[in-house]
Formats: sequence, C-alpha cells, structure tokens
Amino acid sequence: MISNLHIKNIGIIDDLVVDLNTGLNVLTGETGAGKTLIIDSLGIIAGGRFQKEMIRRGQDHSFVELCIYLPEHEMAIDGNIILSREIYSNGRNLCKINGRLVTVNELKTFMKNIIDIHGQQDNQTILDPNSHIKYLDNFTGKNLQTLKTMYDEYYKQYIRVKNELKNNYGDDIEKQRRLDLLKYQQKEIENCQLKIGEDEELENIRSKILNEEKISSNLKQIDIDIGENAIDSISSAIRALEKIEILDEKYSEKLNNLKSIYYDLQELSRDITILKEEIEFDEEQRQTIEARLDLIYSLKRKYGNNIDEIIRYQEDITKQIEQIENLDEYIVKLKQEEKEIKNKMIEICIEMNKMRKESSEVLSKQINQQLQDLEMKNAKFEVQIYLDENYEFNSNGLDKVEFFIRTNIGEEKKPLVKIASGGEMSRIMLAIKNVLADIDEVPILVFDEIDTGISGIAANSVADKMKQIAKNHQVLCITHLASIAAKGDYNYYISKEVIDNNTKTKIELLSEEDAIKEIARISSGNITDIALEHARELRKY
Repeated sequence: MISNLHIKNIGIIDDLVVDLNTGLNVLTGETGAGKTLIIDSLGIIAGGRFQKEMIRRGQDHSFVELCIYLPEHEMAIDGNIILSREIYSNGRNLCKINGRLVTVNELKTFMKNIIDIHGQQDNQTILDPNSHIKYLDNFTGKNLQTLKTMYDEYYKQYIRVKNELKNNYGDDIEKQRRLDLLKYQQKEIENCQLKIGEDEELENIRSKILNEEKISSNLKQIDIDIGENAIDSISSAIRALEKIEILDEKYSEKLNNLKSIYYDLQELSRDITILKEEIEFDEEQRQTIEARLDLIYSLKRKYGNNIDEIIRYQEDITKQIEQIENLDEYIVKLKQEEKEIKNKMIEICIEMNKMRKESSEVLSKQINQQLQDLEMKNAKFEVQIYLDENYEFNSNGLDKVEFFIRTNIGEEKKPLVKIASGGEMSRIMLAIKNVLADIDEVPILVFDEIDTGISGIAANSVADKMKQIAKNHQVLCITHLASIAAKGDYNYYISKEVIDNNTKTKIELLSEEDAIKEIARISSGNITDIALEHARELRKY
C-alpha cells in the first residue's frame, strides 16, 4: 500500500505531503482545489507522460515521491520501497527506486504490477491483452495450474529440441569445414596427452631447476674469484714479502698473517669446488620441461583456462564430431522426439482450451452481473479465446485470450482497450476488479471519474463494489457523490488557499465528525441538520 505521498511544484500544488492508509481512501473537496493533480502525480510516479506546463509557475522542476509498504516484495527494505521522479523544465528526468537511478521505462515496468490508475489507461495492466490470459487462468484455479505445470515441462523440452534442430551445422560444405576444424582440435589435444595437475608439477620442477642453475652459476664465479684470482694474487704477495722479511720483523709478521690467509683460502676453495660438483643442473631437462609447458600454455590459450577445461572441451568436440558424422540419424531422432513432445503438448493444450472456455463463460457471466448492478444494463462483457491451429506454441499453450465489451445495444464488441469514456471505463474496471479481487495481484487501485454520469442506485452500487474491493486492495478514489464518500474507511478533504497572491493546495485527513459534515456538504450543498442526518444514515451502511 501507499503509506506516504509527497508532491512538489505540480500545478497549484506547492509542497504537499499526505499519509495514506489501507482500505478505501476517499478524496473529496472543492472544484479546482487540485484533486485531479494528485491523481496526475500518481500517474507521473507510475512512469506516465508529463508535460512541462504542469510545472508550478515560477519553478524549474516538479517532484513526486512515494513510499510503498510491500513487506513481501523482493526489493523492499524494512518492508518499504521508496520511489521518486524529478522532472525539469528542460525535459531532464531523474527517476529512482530505493535511491537507485532508473529509466522512465524501468520505473513504468516496475509500477505496472504495483498500481492501476483507472482514468489513465496507460497505467492499467488489465487493459493489456497480454495479461488477459493470466487473469483468466488465475480465475480458473488449481486444476488449470496443474495442467500448466505439466505443459511447462514439455514446453522446455520442446524449445530444447527445436534449438538443436536449428543447429544443423549448415550445408554440406559448412559441415565439412566444421568437422575438419573439430578433428584438428581433437587431434591437437590428444597428441598432447594431458594429465590433470601436470602443469603444476612441471612448474615446481622447473622452479627447482632454475634455482639449481642460479646456484651453479654463482658457485662457478666464486670458484674462479677465489681459486684463480684471489689465491694467485695472495701467492704473488707472499713471494714479495719473503724477499723483504729479513729486513724487519714487522714484514715477517705480515708474511705469517698472509700465509695463514692463503691456507684458509685454499681450504675454502676446495669446499666451494665440492659444493659446485654436488649441483646436478641438467640443461637438457630444463629445455624439455620448458617445451612441454609452452605446449600446455598454447592449448590453454585456445581451449580453456586449465587442463580440466581443456579435457572437457575435448569431450565436447568429440560429441560434436559424432553428431556431425551421424547427423542424418541424429536429426531423425530429434524429429521423432519433437513429434512425441508436440503430441503430448497438443493434448494438454486442448484440455486447457476446454477449461479456459468453461471458465470464461463463468467469468463473463459474473462480470456482466456486476455491470448490471452498476446500471450498465446494455453492456455485454465477453472473454474471447482463440486456439492457434498452426501450433505456434508459447508459454501459455496455444490459446490467445482477450477481453471484449459492448457498452450499447447495436454496437459491435470492442477490445477492452478501445473503450473511450473515462466514466464507463472506470465502472467496467470496477466490475472486473470486483470479480477478480481475490486473484488480482496489483495491490493499489486508483479510481478517477468513477462517478461520471451516475447517481442513485448506480452510485450506491459503485460504492458497495469499491468497498468490497478495498478488503483486498488499497483503493484511492476521487468522488463528488455522497454515497461513495460515505463508504470511505478514511476521508480526505482537498482545498486551496491563497497566500501572498499564490494559490496552494491543502489536504487533511478528516475526523469522523468532519467526515459527516463533508458528506452532508456533498449531498445537499449546505450543511443543514437534515443533510447531517442523511449523512449519518449513509455512513451506517
């Protein structure tokens, strides 16, 4: 249900906020106070058309915000969904659902299943012929739903077989090209003889070999630097010191130190040589591993991100090769499967068609009775069902369902969407909604012009029907009739005031006493004792 509506800068509405309630919300008030602007604003937030002339004089934009309480909806946050639409005089639109920017079409699509505005045909889901079969099927009940579930399983199989039949690999030349490519890919993968986990194992060995190469290379360099360079240099230095050691004890001391270093280096050099010889670096093995990894990486680039995926791809192309090589036999098999599925679907569709026709007669009869109650005695509603004999299956079977109506004797029945009169359309919608109230999934109904051209018994009947619908839906209704206003669970009064030469719309929720006064005013034009007594009588029923 709509829990809060905020309108800003639309017509004479300056900044209006109203809290709405469950059940029947009736809006009344003086002429020109802005009642229709409130309905127009709901149409705008439902994704309807907007004319820049609607923007309040002196302002550059209009704004409509709606808080809807739908605790079962997947998009609800703490049970609420917040929608807003901001429209600027330059044509720029900003639409949001729960703060997320959406297009006008996205907003309209979302709201299509949330609100029906009767009086603005572009917001009525029941006027969409594509939705009529859904209404009829829901009205028909569980037996049909059981058949539809069975049909849906066959329909999925039917679509799968049809798609496979389309995938026949083209003409003979194209099939041969495809076959050659698949066989080349198959052979390339088979020749590699891949093993799961092989690439990881090779990477580990390769890493170890590269480390051994690094160790070997550096030990060789150390061996050269110590064995060939350092020891030779120190040996030369020892010979030079030996020539002058007798000249001074300090030279003799340095000579001893140098000889000690020389012997230590000789021992270190022998140790380095042993370490170098212990390294088993195999260059040929490294090259073999590198080549194998290059091959695996090449296959990954073509056929999958890892060996598992490559092997699965190989299995898939093997099946494709078998299908192409045995294509004629495969197509015969698919066509036979298609025929069997199709026959089963036809049986179910014929049974669904029979159930829909029986149900459509009941639905038409009930709606026509409602129209009689609403003083549309010459109206005739009819559900028309067409069985597609060309067997163009869809998700609902072979039936096309559309609602037709004739409003006057001598006229032809017309599709529901072509009814022009706003008052007639509202009463027709009221009749349909009243019959379908228990199965209609649209939670919010708005009626505008519902009382056009009616009074007396018809008005009382309209009021009763709306009250009945309000048990399962939130209903908003603008009315000028006391009999309808008297049925309101919540009554709102809309007025206007002039402040600083600017006209502004006001709305207030009436107390029970004020609601009685408003019903009396609507009833007689003046609030007299007799009018108040009549209002109380209306309020009782």
